[in-house]
Amino acid sequence: MTTVNPYLTFDGNCAEAFTFYKSIFGGEFRQISKFGDMPGQEMSEEEKNRILHVSLPISNETILMGSDSNPRMGKPAMGQTISLAIGTDSKENADKIFNGLAAGGKVTMPIADMFWGAYFGMLEDKYGFTWMVNYDYPKK
Repeated sequence: MTTVNPYLTFDGNCAEAFTFYKSIFGGEFRQISKFGDMPGQEMSEEEKNRILHVSLPISNETILMGSDSNPRMGKPAMGQTISLAIGTDSKENADKIFNGLAAGGKVTMPIADMFWGAYFGMLEDKYGFTWMVNYDYPKK
């Protein structure tokens, strides 16, 4: 089964925003990590404290996700502050969806194994929409 979830990008206030959303929707964060959690990266303290990824289930089927932008890439422009996050049930399905959406578009992060235990990639499709494709490997 494939799922689609909204993914919001902030400019340094993601933690504040998601604390606010949690106060409204309730629940618990499924995951929260910071840029400083990435192995082998040189960055300032401000960069280390930015949110790399946060997820908050807001219904049985929808997870609100977000992150802060990477300051090295400049401020996010309007239209780049929301993405569609696709969750797949297999690595093969992730490849199929990623490659299909990338046709005629621009890959911004090639799909690959990630340090957090997922197979993940990002792209902008030929219509200018940003997509994130993710397959979570089964927990051991």
